[in-house]
Formats: sequence, C-alpha cells, structure tokens
Amino acid sequence: MDPVSTQHVAEFRRFNRYFTRRIGALDDHYLGQDRPLGEARLLFEIGEGVSLRELRTRLGLDAGYLSRMTKTLQTQGLVRISVHPDDSRLRMVELTRAGQTELKEQNRRADALAAGLLDGLTPAQRDRLTEAMNTARRLLRLAGITVAPVDGAAPDARACLDAYAADIDARFPEGFDRSDLVRPEEASGDAGAFFVAYEEGRPVGCGALRRLEPRVGELRHVWVHPDARRLGLARRILSALETEAAARGFSVLRLDTHASLTEARTMYRASGYTEIPPYTDHVYGDHWFEKRLSGPGS
Repeated sequence: MDPVSTQHVAEFRRFNRYFTRRIGALDDHYLGQDRPLGEARLLFEIGEGVSLRELRTRLGLDAGYLSRMTKTLQTQGLVRISVHPDDSRLRMVELTRAGQTELKEQNRRADALAAGLLDGLTPAQRDRLTEAMNTARRLLRLAGITVAPVDGAAPDARACLDAYAADIDARFPEGFDRSDLVRPEEASGDAGAFFVAYEEGRPVGCGALRRLEPRVGELRHVWVHPDARRLGLARRILSALETEAAARGFSVLRLDTHASLTEARTMYRASGYTEIPPYTDHVYGDHWFEKRLSGPGS
C-alpha cells in the first residue's frame, strides 16, 4: 500500500480532537454522571453479562486496567463478579439492579446528547452525516484488520475452511462436498500459501494460493465471514494473494467460480481478471478467470 500522507494523519487527529470534545469524552463526569467515559463504556459493554476475557478482547484493554475499573464498579455496587458455572477459569461480570438503573439513565443521556448535536442540521444534512459516519466506521474496521500468512494446516486455516464450506454448502443449489477443500500440503511451503484475515484476534476471512504449473498459480477459497462483508476485505485478501504469487515467480493467476457467486465474479472483473475457457474439469466451476501479474516472475 502507498505510505500514509502527513495531511491524512493531521486531518484524522483534528477530527478526533473535535469529536472527543463535542461528546464530552474529556470530562471526568461523562454525561453528567459521577464517572469518566471509560467506566461508563464498561457498564454499557457488560450489558446482560459477559466474561472478563471477552471484555479484554472486545475493548482491547490491559488486563490490570480492566480489573481495576471492574473492582471500582463492584465497590460501588453496580456489578457483581462470579465464576462461570461450566468453566472455573472464566470470571463473569454482570450488572446489579443498581447498575442496570444507571445504564438506563446513561443511555437516556447519551441519546439526548446525540439528538442535541444533530438538532442543528436539516434532515438532508443528518442523512449525509449518518452516511459519512457509516463509511468511516466501515473503513476504520477494514484498517484494523490484518491479513497474514499461516500454515495450511494451522487451526485458524482449517476453521476458516470449515466456515467457508458451511457457507457455500448453503448457497450452492447442489450443496458442497468438503473433499473439494484445498489440502494443507497444497497451501503450504513451496506448493502454495494460505492467508487468514484477523479482526481483533478473530479469524474473519481467508484465501489460498496453490501452484498449478510452472509460473502459474491458482486461487482457491477466497472467503469473508458474513459479519465482515461489505468492508472491502475480500479485495484486501486478494491483493495479499497476488503479492505472494508475484513473489513466488508466478506470472499468471487463475481461478474458477460457481454460477451462484455473482458478487465474486464482479470483484474479480473489477480487479483485472478476464474470463477464459475452462482450464480444468472442476465440478463447481462455471466461470473461469485469469490475470497476468507484474513482478519478479513476469
């Protein structure tokens, strides 16, 4: 990717400073209640109850800092901590009745604050702002996702393929036979590569590259979890696979898709792939594509 410009960095920081001031994030009494934003957010995230482990992952908090905030809320009678009934290693946290009451008031005040900020805009301007915020959230999610190579036999690789198989089995009219999945040895070492996309430590997408013949590679199983779709992640995975293929000396990439995967065909065409005659007899192949790469192997 191209380097980030200083102007982009400056504008991002300027927006953060403005927005955090407008919503009162700098006030120790967030929303006029007797607690800072961090504790208020923790009450919101606890909701109906959750493990401390999940809270650490979800909020990206240091374990010690989370423990201190949780104990503060516990001392104030707003939360209770217990051991998970089926797993003694997990500590669970839930709101007390007092905590539920405070969260309800917190939500009321937060809604009032948001409504007050939007009140000075016309309906059309509110629509524009809402669309812009949705776009910003999607792009920030995409920016936070990493795509990394893993061994084809790694647990995350196989978990992604399991999810992929279940997904397309439901989409293909004829179903899907798991024996068609790429084997670990085909997507590891000299034979190929496997990439997994991670969002906050959770696998949310994958893609495989395998060697077809000298200087020709094949893409398999480019997939994104339903929760992470419409972010542009499939193209990120595709780009990582293409970069890996070029580094391995491939000058051509090929793939096939099923007739029902219309969105995949659209993406491949937009990414420079052209439709070609069948290059293999694949039971799930209805459309075949090829792209010539620039790089060490071209």
